[in-house]
Amino acid sequence: MSRIVSKIDTASPAYKKNHAAMTQRVEALQSRVHKARFERPERDIERLHRQKKLTVRERLDLLLDPGTPFLEIGTLAANKAYDGEVQGAGQVSGIGIIHGREVVIHADDPSIKGGAWYPLSVKKIVRTLDIAIENRLPVIHLCDSAGGFLPLQSELFPDRHAAGRIFRNQCTLSKMGVPQIAVVLGHCTAGGAYIPALCDYSVIVRGNGGVFLGGPPLVKAATGEVVTAEALGGATMHTTVSGTCDYAADDEPHAMAIARDIFANTSPIPKQAIDRIEAEAPFYDPKELYGIVPTDWKTGFDMREVIARVVDGSQFHEYQPDYGTTMICGYARIWGCKVGILANNGVLFNDSSLKAAHFMRLCDRDRTPLVFLQNITGYMVGREYEERGITKDGAKMIMTQVGCTVPKFTVIVGGSFGAGNYGMCGRAFDGRFLWMWPQSQIAVMGAEQAANTLADVKIRQLQRKGHELNAEEIAAIRDPVLASFEAESDAYYSTSEMWDDGILDPVDTRNALGMAIVSSLNAPFGEMGYGVLRL
Repeated sequence: MSRIVSKIDTASPAYKKNHAAMTQRVEALQSRVHKARFERPERDIERLHRQKKLTVRERLDLLLDPGTPFLEIGTLAANKAYDGEVQGAGQVSGIGIIHGREVVIHADDPSIKGGAWYPLSVKKIVRTLDIAIENRLPVIHLCDSAGGFLPLQSELFPDRHAAGRIFRNQCTLSKMGVPQIAVVLGHCTAGGAYIPALCDYSVIVRGNGGVFLGGPPLVKAATGEVVTAEALGGATMHTTVSGTCDYAADDEPHAMAIARDIFANTSPIPKQAIDRIEAEAPFYDPKELYGIVPTDWKTGFDMREVIARVVDGSQFHEYQPDYGTTMICGYARIWGCKVGILANNGVLFNDSSLKAAHFMRLCDRDRTPLVFLQNITGYMVGREYEERGITKDGAKMIMTQVGCTVPKFTVIVGGSFGAGNYGMCGRAFDGRFLWMWPQSQIAVMGAEQAANTLADVKIRQLQRKGHELNAEEIAAIRDPVLASFEAESDAYYSTSEMWDDGILDPVDTRNALGMAIVSSLNAPFGEMGYGVLRL
C-alpha cells in the first residue's frame, strides 16, 4: 500500500472556517455527553448513597480492566424524548474489556427514574443484545431497575422487538453457547426478573438485590399476603432456598469482584482469523478531520482526506482509481486489521455502483471486513440514467452488500439520503455498527428537496381546481415541511431514536472502528452466497 498524499492546506481560510465550525460542534457534543453520563439531580445521587449504592459509572470502573477502552453504545439515546429527562434512555451499554477479553455490558442506571424501562430503554437493551449475538460476545447485566414505565406500557410490551425481545435474545445467546452473568444490584421486578433467571450465573447483593415476579405491593394486592422484599426475593432466600441466584455479595465492590472471577473461568471463544499485523498510527493528524468536512453538507470534499486520517500509516491501496470515480474503493488497515473501504465522493452512477458491487465481492471472498464511509445524496436520477439501468445497477450493489458475510461497519460523515443509505450499508442492512458525525444528516431526501417536492405537488393539485397560489401561500406549504425535515434529519434526532450507535467526535472514529472490528472477530464469518442479480 502507498501513503495517501494529502492536498489539504491547513492555512487556507476554508480549512480554518471548517475547523472552527467542527470544533464548536464537537464541544457541544462533549457537553451533551457529559450531561448524559454524569449530571443528575442531587436528590437522586443522595438516594443512591443512602441505599449504599454506587452510580452506574462507578460500577463500570470496578468491573472493567483498569485503563482499557469502553466502546459505549447509544450514549445520547432518548436525548430528544421524554422531555430530555431520561438520559441515555436510562441505560449504559457498550463493549468493555475484562481479563483482556471483550464483553458486552448492559447496565440499568438507577439514578434515572429508578432505572425504569421506557420504550427507548427497551430498544437500547435489545440493540445491546443484538450486538452480543452478532459478534458472539459474552454479556454482563448490571440489574437495578424499577421495571417498565407503566404509563407507556403499550409502547414497550407487546410488539415483536419490544421487551419480550430482550429475553428472546438472552435465550438465543444461551443457545449459541455465549456466557451471560447477571449482577443483581437492586430490584428485578416482573419481566426484569427473567434477566438473572436466564443467565448462566447470577450474583445478588445482600440488602439491596431483589428478584421477584411481583413485588410486595403487588403480592399484597393480588393475594393479601404481607411480605418484605428481602423475604420475598432477597439474597438469602434466592441463594439458599430458591436457587435462582448463585452467589450472595456483601456489597457492590464484592459483587463486581465475584463477577470478574466468574468471567475469568468462562472459556474464551476462538477469534476468526483475518489478515492482521502490528498497528500503526495515521501519518496525518486525525484532528485535521475538523477542517476537512465543510460546514454545509451539500459542499463536496475528497473522502481520501478522511481515509488518510483514519487508517494505519495513512496507507491506502485504491481499487479501480480511474473508473466510477464517485465511489472510492480500496484496502487499508485499522488497528492492524485489513479492511475494504467504500467511500462516497459524489452521487452514485452506474459505473460507481458496479465498481462497488465487484469490490465487495472481492472483499467477501478474501474474508476482509468492510468499512463504509457515507456522504451520499443517492443514486443518480433522470431519463438518461434510467435508460442505462441505474435502478438495476443500484440493485446489484444492494444485493451484493446484503450477501456479504464479512462484518460491515458504517460511519456517516456527511449526508445519508435515499437509497444511497441502503447501498452504503445503512441501519437496515445488518452492519455490525453504525455511527454518525456531529454535522451528519439522514433522511429519505434533503429538506429543501422534500419541501419543494411537496409544495410542487400541492400547487399542481390546486391549479387543476383553478386556484393559483401566491408566494405567501406557497411558503405556508413549504416552510413547515422544511422545518420538520431539518429537525428530524439531524444527527441528534437520529441518535435519540437509536437509528445509530452514537455520535462520534471525528477524532475518535479510528478507535471506535478498531474496537468494533476486533470485537467482531469473536463470531465466525458465514458462508458466501448471493441472491439473483438482474443482469
